[in-house]
Amino acid sequence: MSQYLFTSQRLGFRNWTFSDLEPLAEISNDDDVMEFFPFKPSKQDTQDFIYRMQEMQEEKGFCYFAVDCIENNEFIGFIGLCEQTYLKELGAFVDIGWRLKKSIWNQGYATEGAMACLDFGFNQIGLEHIYSVAPEINIKSELIMKKIGMQRIKNFDHPKLSDYKELVSCVLYIKEKITHNNG
Repeated sequence: MSQYLFTSQRLGFRNWTFSDLEPLAEISNDDDVMEFFPFKPSKQDTQDFIYRMQEMQEEKGFCYFAVDCIENNEFIGFIGLCEQTYLKELGAFVDIGWRLKKSIWNQGYATEGAMACLDFGFNQIGLEHIYSVAPEINIKSELIMKKIGMQRIKNFDHPKLSDYKELVSCVLYIKEKITHNNG
């Protein structure tokens, strides 16, 4: 399998390959996985997503990384960092997000992977702040945000979800890089 950019105890984080298209399309077509999204992406949308992530990795040094279980090299979805621009008060900001296949839910993979991505973002990329956004009704993702030490900043109406009344009200969380002063 591809060389990993970094790993956690059980997960390998890597750039995307063409062979990820089919398994990601399958994950993104699961009703439970996509419960808090306005629509399921088409195969073309999924391919475009992979290209965007490859470009972001090339330009920024991060993306929503393709994630494998190291034990069996199984592709399980993505966890990572992505630059966003839809909140005017923040300008360009980096958020952390995840989408994992349902068969591996409730085993701590999202939390483990998100912690590894926070560490990568702060200590390898040099980010000072990492945000996370989810529809207010997505309690599962908000629980992960809390588990990884993020702090809730506010609720807001997501400008890209204004046509979806059940999803438009979102939560915004932040995690700031911890710096130690020796003085």
